[in-house]
Amino acid sequence: MAIRRANIAMPPSTFSLPSAASKLPVFRVDIPLLPESAVGSALQFIDLLRAANLLASQRQGAQAPRLAWRLLDAEGRALAPLPGPLAAYTAPDDQAMGTTPAHAVLIPSFHAPDIPAIRAVAARHRALSRQLGIALDAGQRLLTVGNGAWLAAHSGRLNGRQACLPWFYMAGFERDFPDIGHSQGLDISDEEGPWISCALPCNVNLLAIALARHALGSELGTACETVMTPDHQRARAALQAKAQHFPVTRDSALARAIAWMEAHLDQPYSLARLAEAASVSTRTLLRHFQQELSQSPLDYLHGLRCARARVMLEVTLESVPSIAVACGYADPAAFRRIFARYAGMAPAEYRKRHALRAPRRRWRVEVK
Repeated sequence: MAIRRANIAMPPSTFSLPSAASKLPVFRVDIPLLPESAVGSALQFIDLLRAANLLASQRQGAQAPRLAWRLLDAEGRALAPLPGPLAAYTAPDDQAMGTTPAHAVLIPSFHAPDIPAIRAVAARHRALSRQLGIALDAGQRLLTVGNGAWLAAHSGRLNGRQACLPWFYMAGFERDFPDIGHSQGLDISDEEGPWISCALPCNVNLLAIALARHALGSELGTACETVMTPDHQRARAALQAKAQHFPVTRDSALARAIAWMEAHLDQPYSLARLAEAASVSTRTLLRHFQQELSQSPLDYLHGLRCARARVMLEVTLESVPSIAVACGYADPAAFRRIFARYAGMAPAEYRKRHALRAPRRRWRVEVK
């Protein structure tokens, strides 16, 4: 996507800083875009801000607080308005741009194939990291997506804070910034403090919810959370309504059987043992699996085992026979045959295509 700069006179450097005197109910987010930025996540974030504004206006009318945004280049200069469908993202908001200072900065993730490439992008944009430090000193909030955390961490203001990162970035980030912790097992880190980070672009909705809660208040933040997150309670209610038309034992037997299989993937398959764990007869268990899942318990188990095998092929150096044993197959040939049926390719080919690590020939030993 081609981005053009506005021909306007602005200091090539600074994000607007918040003023204590500003009382306008507008909370503005500046979004600098680098040449490497994943622009889609920034646009998605703006769409979520729009949804939050709609919710606020429906609940509180014309007096509702409002979220605004401004797209910038890496030096802090406003981008020129773009035509067509992108106009709504880049058109200036006169009310927000007039007297309202920025209150937050969003750093989207950027495109980089590996940790060295991420470090190179961060090194090219140290000026932006310095501006983020100035923004933090001035009391702005800092929001980051994925590897955008590198640019934030280079500000030097986030030691002792917690970052939320994809698992495949954690080791490299910890090496570069040992004084910043990790929010392990979470999709977003929204601790007390100026930094809110989410792990992946698919978690941008959580970032928008957290910002809405801080900027618009807890009531509107809760309303945004209801709208912007999957409604698991309603999903369960729909399943419960469906369950009323079937014997209760059918669903509970399936749940018990599936839970037992998930906990014993590496053990030999036994229909009798599985039926015992589900507290039904083997015949009843087979009927439930066929009626509800259109497959046998053994076919379902093969699917679970192949899902584990995929992960091991992607992230470990274990041999195919070792992975076969870890997934419950004593015979590697049988594992290869079953895996090919479920994945559409042999284990070795799957590893070649999907391994989340550099080829062995690219490994380096760093000498201090």
